[in-house]
Amino acid sequence: MHNDIQMLEVPARAGGWRLDRTLELFMPDVGLRGRRRLVESGAVTVGGRVRACGYRVRAGQAVVIGIVAPEAAQFGPGDVAVVLAGDDYGAVDKPSGLHSAVIAHGGGESLEALLPAIFPDRRAVLLSRLDQLTTGLVPVAFSDRAARAYRELEESGEVVKTYLAVGYGEAAGCFRVENDLDTADRRKTRVLPRIVFDSKRNTDVEPLASAGGVTLFRCRIGMGARHQIRAHLAFAGHPLVGDPLYGYGEGGRLFLHCAGIDCPALTVGLDAPWTLAEAAAVLAGD
Repeated sequence: MHNDIQMLEVPARAGGWRLDRTLELFMPDVGLRGRRRLVESGAVTVGGRVRACGYRVRAGQAVVIGIVAPEAAQFGPGDVAVVLAGDDYGAVDKPSGLHSAVIAHGGGESLEALLPAIFPDRRAVLLSRLDQLTTGLVPVAFSDRAARAYRELEESGEVVKTYLAVGYGEAAGCFRVENDLDTADRRKTRVLPRIVFDSKRNTDVEPLASAGGVTLFRCRIGMGARHQIRAHLAFAGHPLVGDPLYGYGEGGRLFLHCAGIDCPALTVGLDAPWTLAEAAAVLAGD
């Protein structure tokens, strides 16, 4: 339900721009990700119709932005366990259903918004993001200097993130998915046929155990891209159990968990809140 509506007109200089770019004129404090989420939610119309992020606007068109009323909070700081709290870095355990970063205009609750309450005595900067349905480790920095240092480690390929995932089928051995990903203007990331020669964007996959037609995989990535593991494993023939975008959305839980972060700045691990047997039971209908 919308509690506020902005009615605007596309200026002449913005004619031909993408809708997500045009919105920056009206919402300068909202980043590209936030603007795209707002468009994808259906809260923006152009010329009386809901449009895609890539829609090319015309000068003089009417743009209506509906601001969604916030719902009652479902998450509090007590729902986010602190796994590590050092001098420069920390890590928390994000539960399923909670967004990582703040989303503008009623996009939902976020871990980032809870950080001041989780770490009341010092400022915490979010260093990476997990999908809303993904559980596990999210690192934070306690200063801008530490945040910059971590991102430099990511750029240089010195950050390795380990995930546990349960996907359909069985695999004969370890494999790597090197296909490039198209994440622009898409709710669903598209796997491209071309290979990307950048280990930070590859997904290394190791099968650990199988049961009931599904396999527990250990996946390692570097910087990563949006939905990288979910899209890469589905492309490889192993869509994740419970994945509503790349799989079948069964069982109400996505079996994907960030279980480890390893780099010169911090090393931390966390067990998954689920088991392979539970994933197999979902497929069996138990």
